[in-house]
Amino acid sequence: MTGNERLMAAALDLITSRYRLARHQIGAALLDADGDIHVGLHLDAMVGRAAVCAEAVALGVARMATNAPIVLAAAVRHPKPDEIGPARLVPPCGLCRELLLDHAPGISVLVADAPGPRAVPLADLLPHKYIGTKWSA
Repeated sequence: MTGNERLMAAALDLITSRYRLARHQIGAALLDADGDIHVGLHLDAMVGRAAVCAEAVALGVARMATNAPIVLAAAVRHPKPDEIGPARLVPPCGLCRELLLDHAPGISVLVADAPGPRAVPLADLLPHKYIGTKWSA
């Protein structure tokens, strides 16, 4: 199994086992430079702003486990009961694009493409990233 396949399988396994309507809809997996995978689960909230994306949870899990650079991310969305079709690969939202690039500037993400998923540099999905003054870019 390739790194891409391992990553997608980890995200899919997590959301398949933990899916709960209006609570947990997305599972994410991050691959570090040592080859380890770190997973996170989307945490929805009654107040939308309090929700936490799966990629952010996975990043926190990764940072608790290692200082190794994070090199690849994948997120899988579970279909709602009234939706037809399987779980699908989804790109990170804008907030997660910013967060991941803050902590892993060289990261790539898996995106759905024909004929199958491919890794693209996250910076290509967010070409004009916000650069603040908290730390050096």
